[in-house]
Amino acid sequence: MNPVVGLDVSKGESQVQAFLDKGKPYRKSFKVSHTVEGLNSLVVFLENVKRESEKKPSGILEATGHYQTPVVHYLEERGYLLIIINPLISYKARGSSLRKVKTDAIDAYLLCELFYKEELEPYKKRGVQLLNLRNRKVIWYALFSISSMTSIFY
Repeated sequence: MNPVVGLDVSKGESQVQAFLDKGKPYRKSFKVSHTVEGLNSLVVFLENVKRESEKKPSGILEATGHYQTPVVHYLEERGYLLIIINPLISYKARGSSLRKVKTDAIDAYLLCELFYKEELEPYKKRGVQLLNLRNRKVIWYALFSISSMTSIFY
């Protein structure tokens, strides 16, 4: 078996759907709040999936900016493999279905299906040096654009 848990992350809560293997959903989808209690219940659910499938499940979610941060951090600390995909990839995969229905439960379900269709790479945590370099680049471009604007007007 190749279990996966699809997480449709939004502000303050996530919709969760699990598959034990391709085409085999595990239980109904449900919501989890981004609190310690909610994330603990998510980990308990993940342990149930692990016990049922005899393999630790991967997690798949769309990149949502800062909304995903508590979920990613909490699951990474507990050793779960996460795959964070560009929302355009899931939108493109969703476009292949006949009905254009969009709900959180359907999105979580489609993320699980996408896991089995595509070859996706796991999320890699960025180091502090890379984040510092990115911030310095942004600051440099901002200063450069201000200085070029100043020289145009004077």
